[in-house]
Amino acid sequence: MATVRSLLYTSYTDIGLLWLRLAGSFILFQVHGWPKVIHYSEELTRIEDPFGTGPAFPLLTAIFAEVVCPLFIAAGLLTRLACLPVIGVLLVAMVAVHPEWSIAQGQFGWLLLTVFVGIALCGPGRWSVDATMVGKPAPSRSPARP
Repeated sequence: MATVRSLLYTSYTDIGLLWLRLAGSFILFQVHGWPKVIHYSEELTRIEDPFGTGPAFPLLTAIFAEVVCPLFIAAGLLTRLACLPVIGVLLVAMVAVHPEWSIAQGQFGWLLLTVFVGIALCGPGRWSVDATMVGKPAPSRSPARP
């Protein structure tokens, strides 16, 4: 019974991590990343430049974090590493670009930050390219003791 319970726990955890990777990546890509690519010229005129580097650098950084990295995260390829630019861009947006926002005003950004920090901490799970490349079986978990 303990083995079945452990297997179910691991499977549900892996399903949850897969869901977070796919859903979070899709939302970030669709809502933030792809519009920046298809409206690049327009975005150059309105993107914030919190560090005075000119508009091209923050826009290209955002495109990398919101288009390229979500593709890697969704596939589970170099997942933890791919989460770092996403987390960085979200932190800059929430802390440096929009410090006046309340949590309610910035809830979408904070929620995305929560999702990608969680993925970075937990890893991609068993259903990922990372797990396939490493070739190690997922560690078995001991069931909780009553």
